[in-house]
Amino acid sequence: MRVMKKLIYIFSFVLATTAIAQTNNTLEFEQERLQQALTYGDKAVAAVSMYNIIALEGPQSTYKDSLAYLYFNGRNYISCFLVLNDVLKNKPDNIELLEMKAISLESMGVNEKAGETYNDLFLKTNNNYYAYKLAGLQLALNKFEEAYVSVKKADELPDTGTITVTFQVNKNYNQNVDLKAAIAYLEGIIAMKLEKNKEAKISFERAVKLFPDFVLAKSKLSTLETTEE
Repeated sequence: MRVMKKLIYIFSFVLATTAIAQTNNTLEFEQERLQQALTYGDKAVAAVSMYNIIALEGPQSTYKDSLAYLYFNGRNYISCFLVLNDVLKNKPDNIELLEMKAISLESMGVNEKAGETYNDLFLKTNNNYYAYKLAGLQLALNKFEEAYVSVKKADELPDTGTITVTFQVNKNYNQNVDLKAAIAYLEGIIAMKLEKNKEAKISFERAVKLFPDFVLAKSKLSTLETTEE
């Protein structure tokens, strides 16, 4: 009987050792395939390999982050958002992942939730760019009073001078504008929505002063000056 138990134990140990070895071999194979797929720019194969690695490593696999980045860079915002929702349960304060979530939601047109995420980012960082994005989304949702408060906060905060915002001037021309000028412009737009034309004019003038070639700000300023006449 003792011999039988010992044989069963040895057999179980051999099976377990074999399973671990097979898992390790499979994991190494998938990691090598993933690297090859990324080298050749094959995102579909890369995604499959990541899913297999996640399945092998378990719920805490760091490859979930990589999968989110893969979807984000491929502009697959729905899948990116779903993966991020899972990842952020264990990393709720990861700013980069939260920003990816906000961008994904905005790209999906879910402005209310995108605004909530940008507000979360703003509260965590006190960064003027996140306050600017929040104000823009509140404007899109016709929450003009809230948007005005948010853009005022953005205007009051220090600026790194490294961020630019892209504006579509027409279908053939986009213009990159410094963030501080973009904030002043958005403040003017929101002020107009609140029928505060005097404040709007001051904001557009400041936007042009900060960025002299700001086409849209010049246009709005010209419109207001014409209305005054």
